[in-house]
Amino acid sequence: MPEPVGFFTDSSVCIGCKACEVACKEWNQLEGNTPSWGDGFDNTKQLDAENWRHVKFIDNVPQGEMLTGNGAAWLMMSDVCKHCKNAACMEVCPTDAIVRTEYDTVYIQPSVCNGCRDCISACPFGVIGFSAKTGAAQKCTLCYDRLQANMQPACAKVCPTQSIQFGTLSDLHAKADARLATLHAQGNDKAQLYGRDDSIYGGLNSFFLLMDKPEVYGLPNKENAVLPSRNNFKSYLAAFVAAAIGVFAGVKALSGPSPSSGESTGGTA
Repeated sequence: MPEPVGFFTDSSVCIGCKACEVACKEWNQLEGNTPSWGDGFDNTKQLDAENWRHVKFIDNVPQGEMLTGNGAAWLMMSDVCKHCKNAACMEVCPTDAIVRTEYDTVYIQPSVCNGCRDCISACPFGVIGFSAKTGAAQKCTLCYDRLQANMQPACAKVCPTQSIQFGTLSDLHAKADARLATLHAQGNDKAQLYGRDDSIYGGLNSFFLLMDKPEVYGLPNKENAVLPSRNNFKSYLAAFVAAAIGVFAGVKALSGPSPSSGESTGGTA
């Protein structure tokens, strides 16, 4: 089996060029217009069935304040499917259309997907969309076809600043740790790795270096990164107890009152 692979996206060097978006669309033959600057900076808006990469533009200047000195006006991050270790989409899929590949990535098999959209509701990152054209759910495959041909994913290949890095997770973790240490040494105290450890859905095969808190980027933090109730032990246990009480009450109601309740059981004294 190959070593697990993934993406390390370093948001500190993203320049918002959207080359990753264009390369992803072209290689995967996704519908929709090529991003246009005339639509505004964040013209893709979100990840969905036809947008598997989305460069986020986040205003980094507090409202009512002006940019001064060398402060950055924008935080930018190329968002993508996280290929979670504990993938909620896999857990809820009723047809087993969502599988983990030999590269340890999460892949939706279009021929097995029945279009129920359960995975769309379950995904905590909102990366999955439904394609009317294929009748199936769609998201980043981490260029599974390119991996099988010993090629790197299209987005990583075209990224001009190496903000998107592809490789084995062991190599990417080492690179990410070194980059974080460099940023901290330079005084970037807010810089942090997201999904590098197992605190976010068991770890992410596509993890990030962020320059602020996860919430700023619209990402769940460690406290609210909770799997659906069917995968959450406390919620599952509570549901089981509630169901057991319901069954017991139903059986008792069907059995009727007992002779000792004081009600007549028929016949004469």
